[in-house]
Amino acid sequence: MRWLCLLFLLAVGAAAYILFRENDQLLTLTFFGRQFTAPIATTMGIAYVLGMLTGWSLMGLLRRSFAAATDFRRRDTARVS
Repeated sequence: MRWLCLLFLLAVGAAAYILFRENDQLLTLTFFGRQFTAPIATTMGIAYVLGMLTGWSLMGLLRRSFAAATDFRRRDTARVS
């Protein structure tokens, strides 16, 4: 199973490398009146990293909220009168 995962990871990495090498055009973004010009690969990489950070923080928030809501051993959590 590890070899299958490794092959899948290598295939996705190769596809991403080819995508980034062949798309070297510049992309101009306008954000709050400011313009940023960067290659498409850089823009996609920044968007990917920001998406990962957002997903990790959202999953952490949901995990902590679910754990606190279902922890009935603590008296100060979800008290029903």
